[in-house]
Amino acid sequence: MDLRLHWGPDGPSLHRPDAAFDPWRLAWRAAAPRPGGELVTPQGALAALAAARLLRGVPVAVIGPREASPEELAAAEAVGHGLAQAGLVLLCGGKGGAMEAACRGARRVGGLTLGLLPDEEWQGANDHVAIPLATGIGPARNAILARAAVALVAVGGAYGTLSEMALAMQFNRLVLALGRAPEVPGVVRCDSPEAAVARVAAHLLGMS
Repeated sequence: MDLRLHWGPDGPSLHRPDAAFDPWRLAWRAAAPRPGGELVTPQGALAALAAARLLRGVPVAVIGPREASPEELAAAEAVGHGLAQAGLVLLCGGKGGAMEAACRGARRVGGLTLGLLPDEEWQGANDHVAIPLATGIGPARNAILARAAVALVAVGGAYGTLSEMALAMQFNRLVLALGRAPEVPGVVRCDSPEAAVARVAAHLLGMS
């Protein structure tokens, strides 16, 4: 899809040949073709809209194990970093391991991080969660996370991650998997964190 940014006094606007993008509703509306503009990737388009405070901050979840391998930690951090660079809000379970790594990657570039904690108090969140939300419902919070996210990226994981992936599929969410994430029918496998971030950005722009 040919995506082009146009800059005006009220900030950037995103267009394709037959439509303009509403960054608050995350939807395209019919519009006459607009010549010129800056050709951008989906990530670049979202980043520009977010920087101008025009993009609604819908959450994208990164899920994975607390006992993560070095490879999983690196992948989670890279996904968090990439999502934040694209101007997206990171949602996770708020604890350690892959969740903490994803938050660390996002915060490193000024991203907003939300932790949906199983705990009864917010102090159980990792140090990179900007907004800790204590649910007090234990593993049942997995269902809330799967419902709240517009897309989920699984980095490794076992039963807890599996439940989040399965619930998200039931809720008709986009679910992406990296590395040793559990096999779930309908989940899209990605070769790299960068590919996962690109897929999420394209999904939010209605391109996948």
